[in-house]
Amino acid sequence: MGKFTPIIQVIPRVLPKVRDVTKHSMTRLSEKTLEQTGLFSRFLMDVADVSLFIGRLVREMFSGHFEWKEFFQQCFQIGSKSLALISITGAIMGLVLTIQSRPVLVDFGAVSMLPGMVAVSLIREMGPVITALICAGKVGSGMGAELGSMKVTEQIEAMEVSSTNPMRFLVVTRVLAATLMIPLLVLYADLMGILGSWAGANIKGDVTFSLFFSQAFSSIAFIDFLPAVVKTFFFGAVIGLVGTYKGYNAGRGTESVGKAANSAVVLASLLVIVTDMIAVQITDMLMS
Repeated sequence: MGKFTPIIQVIPRVLPKVRDVTKHSMTRLSEKTLEQTGLFSRFLMDVADVSLFIGRLVREMFSGHFEWKEFFQQCFQIGSKSLALISITGAIMGLVLTIQSRPVLVDFGAVSMLPGMVAVSLIREMGPVITALICAGKVGSGMGAELGSMKVTEQIEAMEVSSTNPMRFLVVTRVLAATLMIPLLVLYADLMGILGSWAGANIKGDVTFSLFFSQAFSSIAFIDFLPAVVKTFFFGAVIGLVGTYKGYNAGRGTESVGKAANSAVVLASLLVIVTDMIAVQITDMLMS
């Protein structure tokens, strides 16, 4: 019996350690579960806030009283103030696409297809998406920073006290202005892209302006133009909605203005890409 005494003495020392490890694992598991539950609850609260915000936006949009002066002011801010940036972006898109595509088409003896290929690529995909991303950075961040600063300085509360509806005056006008002006900016960017493509084609060749444009537009069908224009309205609505939501619901501190502008750019750019993916899938199903 004396040989088994050490084993019996070791057992009481091992069991408490096993209990401690089990207790520690259960504590970590419960903490992780609580953390995931908190994240999910915050996600549901964000979804509810966005739904209520969209509901208020739609209700004020059809309330009967519209702020036309502020609407035209926002159209000017979004459209006219963005022309220089969109002009440069569109021209560079067409120029780069032409310079990159021309050597490949030369190898296959299909240089005459260059204007049509560039025009279809710009109008169907590159023009709308890249222009919307540029506008998400400029327009979305501007809306988020402007409304965020108004929230910090309590100007929105002052508008409510003075019987001015801030949702109707600040949010509805900006969302509708973005929805209207971004499709126009996309069309302008497509035109500048074709001009840039013509300039790129004349770097190593000699193509007249009328011949290049006739070949470009002869390759464009109505089915290429319509889906690209329709989805730009959704791009504008998404950018305006995200920018105003982030600014309108910004925090009280001064650092919340930068956070509102930054999050508006990131979320608007992501939603533009997601919206484009959905639009491409719907167009492909309708055309097949």
